[in-house]
Amino acid sequence: MVFALTGAVLATILAGMGSAWGVGLAGQAAAGVVAEDPDQFAKVLLLQLLPGTQGIYGLLVTFITLTRIGVLGGSAITDTWTGLLYLAACLPIAIVGLVSGYHQGRTSVASIGIVAKKPDQFGKAMLFPAMVETYAILALLVSILAVTNIG
Repeated sequence: MVFALTGAVLATILAGMGSAWGVGLAGQAAAGVVAEDPDQFAKVLLLQLLPGTQGIYGLLVTFITLTRIGVLGGSAITDTWTGLLYLAACLPIAIVGLVSGYHQGRTSVASIGIVAKKPDQFGKAMLFPAMVETYAILALLVSILAVTNIG
């Protein structure tokens, strides 16, 4: 149970840290743009919010894991190897969430710079941080598939 709970906790903490870091970086850039041009608020806010998804993904994997191991209902797991499997299953979103949240934040900062100089290029600017999101989604899928298939 300790190993499985450790995996669940890491999924939330590390992915959440990545999101907080990325959203914070992008928020600083967004605040600068809004100070100069308040009309850009909606565009830069959307770019700031993008790195926040990794934390949501980590939390989702945590809830699925807690349900599967019996913390949120059902019978608790008692096998060490099963606990280790859950720990391993949570690591993709934990690690990729941390790294991609930070890098998506940095990419959002660059995209906010594009919007500041050329507001009409918002659609193109959105693509850059969205590409980083792809890897967070892949890690989410791997973790969900692994957690739900531990028997």
